[in-house]
Amino acid sequence: MTLDFGLPTPLEYFETLVRRDEPRLLLEAAISLGQDADPQLDIEDALYQYERTLKLLRDCVPWGANGLQRLTILNQFFYEDLGYAGNHNDFFHPDNSYLHRVMDTRRGIPISLGVLWLELAHGIGLTAHGVSFPGHFLVKVQLKEGIIVQDPLTGQGLSHAQLGERLEPFKQAWGLEQEDMAPLAMYLQPAGHRGILERMLRNLKNIHQQQGDEAQTLAVMNRLITLTPTAWGEYRDRGLVHMERGERRAAMQDLQTYAQHAGAAQDLDMVEEQLAQLRASS
Repeated sequence: MTLDFGLPTPLEYFETLVRRDEPRLLLEAAISLGQDADPQLDIEDALYQYERTLKLLRDCVPWGANGLQRLTILNQFFYEDLGYAGNHNDFFHPDNSYLHRVMDTRRGIPISLGVLWLELAHGIGLTAHGVSFPGHFLVKVQLKEGIIVQDPLTGQGLSHAQLGERLEPFKQAWGLEQEDMAPLAMYLQPAGHRGILERMLRNLKNIHQQQGDEAQTLAVMNRLITLTPTAWGEYRDRGLVHMERGERRAAMQDLQTYAQHAGAAQDLDMVEEQLAQLRASS
């Protein structure tokens, strides 16, 4: 019998993390996304960097501090002392989604800054959650005084009216009247760890597609399918990338998987045509 003591691939490592779905593994799984861009990424070093930051934060929190005091200290520490902010000069750069690089540059996008902020919030005893708000990831904290919703780019608290204003463009895009909109609270439901990772991956997928980077797009698609194995549209998208790269066997397998599960999808005829072309070229 031959024993294989080789290291897991980045995708295998990611799979072990999301399979366990433990709360503490969100940060590690999010950091691991950077292995696609940086195969030599030292995840343990990135986690150690976070732990050092958390220790510094804890040293700032006096004994007996209540929730509102802890939140104020966290925001001061994160945005003022450490200087985390949005990378407004290059908002769509992939580095803004890779947590190890965000920790180095202290620049990111709402969801990457939000993940780091949430981990620190949990580390000082705050009850905090991510919120998959349309168009812009948010964070919220449950205090005795009530719920505070923040923009993770700035730490700015958002009022009911401000949140409604942020929904307005989506209401128009969806063609909905005010009476057809769900209550605001429905858009502020906590995002689970898998949902946060999925949103991070979809951001990266869009960025790499827009940049025409097929190799990185494919790596992200592999992670998306590992995380959400019944998201059949991802098989279609990955199959089309394989087809563009001349990887006929992999393209056929993915497109067939999609066709088998797509039901009455509007693009099913297009996918069947692609499959016919692939079969004819064999």
